[in-house]
Amino acid sequence: MNDVLQYLPIRIVSKVVRGYGRGSSDLGIPTANVCRENGDFSTSFDDLPCGIYWGFARIGDKNENDDTGCVYKTAVSIGFNPYYGNEKKTVEPHLIASSTDERRHKSTCGETILREFYGETIRLSVVGYLRPELPFEGLEKLIEAIKNDIEQSERLGAGTDIATIEERNW
Repeated sequence: MNDVLQYLPIRIVSKVVRGYGRGSSDLGIPTANVCRENGDFSTSFDDLPCGIYWGFARIGDKNENDDTGCVYKTAVSIGFNPYYGNEKKTVEPHLIASSTDERRHKSTCGETILREFYGETIRLSVVGYLRPELPFEGLEKLIEAIKNDIEQSERLGAGTDIATIEERNW
């Protein structure tokens, strides 16, 4: 884990691209997938340490008329998704609406569903490490683990320490 900590925080600016579509369809937990080819990464994409993380994400620039530019707490998967056996590394943040937002519990498993962000810019700050990627025995176990990651991300993202505040505002 100490190897992972040397990379944090990880900052990424990229376009949102289509992923495999499993976050929404299989899991009920949509993600805003980061483009590996055209992104700006504080650490090279290939060197990003695999695992599950928490942090913050913002889509587009601040706009007071809609949710563009709103900062969301996020649970982030970096890696190969061992349950699915991906051959390509991905960065997949799930943006978490606040508990008072009507979109917070809209998905089939009670998680956030926002609008589609394809082609828009995402600013992602990966602040902390939660756990390693694991090969789960069954979809239900995977969903249970991700929901726990989301709960931890919400709690940690509410922190008032300097590092958390700086990354939330980045």
